[in-house]
Amino acid sequence: MNDSQYNLIADELLLAVEEAIEDCGVDIDYEGVGGLLTLTFKNASKIIINKQAPLHEIWVATKFNGHHFIYENETWHDKRAGDEFWQFLSQAVSQQADTEIKLSAE
Repeated sequence: MNDSQYNLIADELLLAVEEAIEDCGVDIDYEGVGGLLTLTFKNASKIIINKQAPLHEIWVATKFNGHHFIYENETWHDKRAGDEFWQFLSQAVSQQADTEIKLSAE
């Protein structure tokens, strides 16, 4: 994947996360600026999702840990654990919002 392809795919992912948060029915604030998306929860905890263009990765920092996602076979997967991005993000958001939330790109 070249830089242009990465930027297009990564930007689409960040936009899809914003839309999923907007549609989830839970009060989660979000702010996206220049490849960085911050989710802020009622308990003041945050999840930060950002592009790492030189590595062609997406990094996700939660209050519990950090994860690096790579794009392979048309999906984003955690480099270490192998978790699919949307499954991981749903679990992380649910944990920090203290309620069950299922996020997806649709």
